[in-house]
Amino acid sequence: MPHLTSADGRLSATEGSRLGFGAPGYAHPLLAPVEWAELTRPGTPLHWAVLNVADGPGERPDPHCLAAAGRLTNAGARVLGHLDLAYGARPFGEIAADAGRFLDWYRVSGFYLDRCPAGRAELADVRRMTAVLEAMLDDGPGSPPEQAHGRAYDGGYLVLGHGRHPYPGYAGAADQLVTFCGPWTDYRWSQAAPWTADYPAERFVHLVHGVPRTHLEEAMRIARWQGAGTIFFTDRTADQGRTVHGSPFEALPGYWDEIVSRVGPGVSE
Repeated sequence: MPHLTSADGRLSATEGSRLGFGAPGYAHPLLAPVEWAELTRPGTPLHWAVLNVADGPGERPDPHCLAAAGRLTNAGARVLGHLDLAYGARPFGEIAADAGRFLDWYRVSGFYLDRCPAGRAELADVRRMTAVLEAMLDDGPGSPPEQAHGRAYDGGYLVLGHGRHPYPGYAGAADQLVTFCGPWTDYRWSQAAPWTADYPAERFVHLVHGVPRTHLEEAMRIARWQGAGTIFFTDRTADQGRTVHGSPFEALPGYWDEIVSRVGPGVSE
């Protein structure tokens, strides 16, 4: 499990080597008001939060989601619109249309590309897609001048939600890669791909569900050892989600206060 020590990279999502949180998509603000409010608590080391209205931006602007996104942006956090790539099966036109709605309606500062392909054959298509999304972000309202994590925003932000280690070329296609998304039973025995040692920790994200409180410190050691700069750990499991998707990441973990204190205060404190 190599540790990442290289200093190169496109944009910084983290502050140095400090761990921080990426919230992969809470439930609707009406169903999860506490969750959304906790993300704006001063000192919370939040790198970004994903806004997923209805498998994307929805059919029309949602005032509750707009308010939640606005509060996070005003607090200095990145809000990423959720785009489902369906492992390459969705037409690019649909993805671009969803991206445009996120920018127009919610003024997001980037995108989380869920179910992103991970193979070498799909890399060229993903690169073309991310180039278009970057151009949309540069031209749109989603790159505010506020400070986040001790630095000013530098254009839009892209996270590729592979959920596993992709072909190495994807490291040049986005700001961060989700190289693990799954249960604790798999994570505790996982290993980082050797090529990731060429990049700093700020380039990688680990999202783990079913982490018992008693193993929280172990999970954080694994993240640091494997070189992940952004994490989200929860004790919830896949069958405890609040919606038909059953996502374990839709609500706060039972040990939220504890993990916030373990990770450490954010720059805004």
